[in-house]
Amino acid sequence: MHNLFFKRKGTQRLNAKVRKGVSLRYSAFSLAFLCVLSILFFFPLPSSAAQTQPERIPLTLELLQERLRTPILREGNLTVDLQKMVIDLRPENASFRDAFYQLLRKELGAKPLGLDLSYALILGDFVGSDLVLRTPLYAKAIAPIFTFTEQQELERLRFVCLESLVNSKDCRSLLGTKSTASSEIAVFRGVLKLVQTRFNGEIKFSNTFFLQSVDAQGATFLQSTNWTETRFGRPVSFSGGKFKQPSNFQGSIFFEKANFKQTQFQEFADFQGSIFENTANFNQATFKELAKFNSVQWRENADFSDVRFANQVQFTKANFNQLFILTEAIFEQAAIFREVEFNQSVNLQGASILNQADFSDARFSPEACLSVPGLTFNSNQAKILGNPGQIGKMFCTPTLQGNQNILRNLGQNFRQQQQVTDANELEYTKQELRLVEMSRSLTATNINSASVASLIKLGFSETQAAAIAQRRLIKSFRNSSELLTLADIDLEKYTQLSDRLIVGEPLSIGGWLLQAWSWLGLSVLLLLSGYGTNFWLVFGVGGVAIAYFGLLFWLVDRYRRLHPVPIIPTSYETISILVSFSLLEFLSLLAIFRNTQQPWLTLGCLFIILVPVPLALLMRLYQQGRYHDLMDVSYFTEDGTFRQLRLLIGRLPVIPRNQTFRERYMPLLSDRRWNWLNYYDFSLNNLVKLGFNDIRLRDEHLPGIISALAWYQWSLGVIYITLVLWTLSRTIPGLNLLIYLK
Repeated sequence: MHNLFFKRKGTQRLNAKVRKGVSLRYSAFSLAFLCVLSILFFFPLPSSAAQTQPERIPLTLELLQERLRTPILREGNLTVDLQKMVIDLRPENASFRDAFYQLLRKELGAKPLGLDLSYALILGDFVGSDLVLRTPLYAKAIAPIFTFTEQQELERLRFVCLESLVNSKDCRSLLGTKSTASSEIAVFRGVLKLVQTRFNGEIKFSNTFFLQSVDAQGATFLQSTNWTETRFGRPVSFSGGKFKQPSNFQGSIFFEKANFKQTQFQEFADFQGSIFENTANFNQATFKELAKFNSVQWRENADFSDVRFANQVQFTKANFNQLFILTEAIFEQAAIFREVEFNQSVNLQGASILNQADFSDARFSPEACLSVPGLTFNSNQAKILGNPGQIGKMFCTPTLQGNQNILRNLGQNFRQQQQVTDANELEYTKQELRLVEMSRSLTATNINSASVASLIKLGFSETQAAAIAQRRLIKSFRNSSELLTLADIDLEKYTQLSDRLIVGEPLSIGGWLLQAWSWLGLSVLLLLSGYGTNFWLVFGVGGVAIAYFGLLFWLVDRYRRLHPVPIIPTSYETISILVSFSLLEFLSLLAIFRNTQQPWLTLGCLFIILVPVPLALLMRLYQQGRYHDLMDVSYFTEDGTFRQLRLLIGRLPVIPRNQTFRERYMPLLSDRRWNWLNYYDFSLNNLVKLGFNDIRLRDEHLPGIISALAWYQWSLGVIYITLVLWTLSRTIPGLNLLIYLK
């Protein structure tokens, strides 16, 4: 009994120990499993390890022959499927290599079969031009070899050869009449797919014509690639590709879209002499070494947005027929654009020029400009070069807001190079944009202060106007784009009305008048002097005023009355003054039209300044008539003691009342044939404070209207001489440096 009890008790203890041991082992296993899961969760494997590599199988002759006998239909094209293969073309495998090229050349040359090498690994050099038959391209040999569609492709090549005068082998063959070995070209008649293909050796596709598309997305080229004088008849894509050694596309022609998006060129990239007949997309590409695009013809848009040029890039003698997009592009070293022809705008929005950009001898069409909003450019570290007197006109930006610093840096860049004209052009552009902003602030509707009725009249619905009014009670608008945060306002309505809206503090009546006065002054400065940047424009404006007032003074002095005794000039004097007036006005107008972008507005401004007041005085003078003493004596007198060219800054238009001055200043001699020149001299004295004689009005028996006319021109002369000196200080390099040199 006791033995049984002790036996059971021992058995229970043993079972407890066993269960405890099993439990401990289970807990340890669970803890280890949780640790592994934690490591995998918190420390994930590298992406290279996480991404499963494609399982490749070695390509044998038997497998190659089987794939050639049974091509597959892919995207509507019969294709030889060699995906995920390891193709050994190294010299030590010469027998396979020779058979590989021979078998493919036989099939691909006879039929328009595609070739799919996606995800394959190519060992050794890959001579793509040996995959197909080489054929002559001269006119008589084309018809029996190619189909009608393929002949049309070759006709496109002939057209490009004629249009661009390309001196390549195939162009010489197409335009010639005889076939030679050197004029033959390899024609790839089917689709070529190289998606994620890895090439360990060199790639040679020189002098090859692809009649169908080429897709090399994500392909990796470990050695140099040769695409010299290759013709891509259909879209080609190297998107995401990696060129780890030099890549040569020199003299190639891309008939359809060329896609190099996110492509990495880690060594020298050569596209010299290539032709892009359609859109070229290099978006987000990277060029780590020298990139050459010299003499490239871009027939459609060239997109280089977000591209990073880590080394020098050359576009010398390139031709851009459409937009050249460089938004957010980074130029870490020199960018050469010498002798480039731009037919549309160059978009440099947000681009970064960190070293030097050379636009020397570049040609811009009337529609083309360098659009630089948001450009990152420091004139103390980088430079922009161009032809003096021309490059400054080529910069443009849509608004002044956010771009003042850019225009200031560009102006400082040209001042450091002593290209004062270009710096002044940028200043003129800056002030034009300022005038546009001032015009908007005077005429546009301020959504922070406009009444609901004004908003409705502008184009908002009643609901939208009420929503705007409710929103600004809570918080004022900081910019017009905040309107889109309102549920009742859609993008279409915002786009429609955004040009007529402003956001800012409401202007009082006095503030509005001051703003209008500033707008008027700035407008006059821009129209009459280009904001002090164009001396020849100022010269033309002065010439118009001098000739005009000279004619008026001659008229009031020489044409006094017809009855009872006529006091009128001779016919010779009349012809002389009219001919001289016409000549001076012609030369002055020529200077205006050649030196301003808005000559008719400039003439309109001059008309408002010069015509109304003098014309009103003149009409009043002849309306009331003249009945005073000394009717036969000229109103104008000259200093009889001197006859020399003098600067008369402090001179006033009327002689003093002192008797000694009356004796010193003698009336003009009306019987002299050259007397009409004195009226121009008086006008010159009044306006420019310079003259050959000191000519003034007499102080007795002088109609007040004539005196008022002289004082009016003299007042304009004070303003004009100030404008002349200010313009000279900005346009003469020496004076300009004294003012602006830091």
